[in-house]
Amino acid sequence: MFNKTVLTNGIRILSHEMADTRSVSLGIWVENGSRHESRHQNGISHFIEHLLFKGTEQRSAARIAEEMDSVGGVLNAFTAKEYTCYYAKVLDENLPLAIDLLTDIFLHSVFDREEIERERSVILQEISQAEDTPDDYVHDLFNLDFFRDHPLGRPICGEAATVLNFHREDFLQFVQERYLPGRVIVAAAGHLRHSDLVREMERSLKAHQNSNFEIRNSELGNSPTLRSGVFQHSKPLEQVHLCLGVAGIHQSHPMRYAAYILNTILGGGMSSRLFQEIREKRGKAYSVYSFLSSYKDVGYLGVYAGTSLEWVEEVVDLILLEMRRLMAGEIEEGELERTKSQLIGNMILGLETSDSWMSHIAKNEIYFGKVLSLEDISQGIRSVSRSDIVELAGAILRPEKMALTVLGDVEKGKLELSLSI
Repeated sequence: MFNKTVLTNGIRILSHEMADTRSVSLGIWVENGSRHESRHQNGISHFIEHLLFKGTEQRSAARIAEEMDSVGGVLNAFTAKEYTCYYAKVLDENLPLAIDLLTDIFLHSVFDREEIERERSVILQEISQAEDTPDDYVHDLFNLDFFRDHPLGRPICGEAATVLNFHREDFLQFVQERYLPGRVIVAAAGHLRHSDLVREMERSLKAHQNSNFEIRNSELGNSPTLRSGVFQHSKPLEQVHLCLGVAGIHQSHPMRYAAYILNTILGGGMSSRLFQEIREKRGKAYSVYSFLSSYKDVGYLGVYAGTSLEWVEEVVDLILLEMRRLMAGEIEEGELERTKSQLIGNMILGLETSDSWMSHIAKNEIYFGKVLSLEDISQGIRSVSRSDIVELAGAILRPEKMALTVLGDVEKGKLELSLSI
């Protein structure tokens, strides 16, 4: 059962009651992420996410951790491009503790100066670790290449230069300006009653009121100008890591179900075309897959592969070949039906836990303003025809809109990379 209540201050309370589980997952979501940062603010949303666990007016950082550990629960957070989430997962009997802890850190964190300096060092190490993990780092580089100088292209963690320049006053001001009730969603799933949740959240969050602040920098809301071409980044590595992407569709686009199927056929599993052709038949890569990255107004279809320097050109050609085949409509009915079953099965299996449902209903609210049921999504997938996929492939798989980011010891070889289809 899905429920939604809007508090008088504008905070949205969403829930999915699951009578057959003992757990409850509760998240406070803010429609604010790295996309909403100016250049000099890059990384501040992620920094704030860390700091909210470092002590409140009533609790020290150690006490926050101890209280959740004492009931065997999970307390964590994450920052994305368009939202930030603070969440807890506990047994149903410990939901009051989860509410008390989450609302306390959300409303009453003190942003202690010593804790800020300690966490600054942690985040700088996090940035360095990401740069030392090439199969992740190539995605950051691709975003920077593809989205030009737009907040969507910048790393969520920020850069060392920006992280080093944040002060306590910057965090306080950003929270005051961005963590407004109208941007806050409380999502819960599991063994709970919606009426009880609303009553408790009303009591805990009633003091959180709107300010008169308006976003003055209109550029933060602009859609990015997407860049195409080949971008090579030299780094002494054993492998070459590549990320090839093409402008796709946004989160709520009418063709999104066709995009799910197109992506899955191309590189969405071990039976996908890219995995079978590049890894299984030719042994040219250990890891190769495709993926969708979609936001409120823009998105892209991407392909990642890690291979040796001598095979880069062949691997790129094989990726483009499979794209050409999809554009030409080389899709058998059996393959289409298997892919639909794969997507529906993955979705249902992925929504067997309270935390996955909590995330599902929150993201649905952010991007659709309502909850999409399993039946809604399944029907959307089943209704996709072969011609829908061919139409979408023809619309987005265009070489003039493609970008290829290559990370590795590229100076050793003279790569001749072409993106023609």
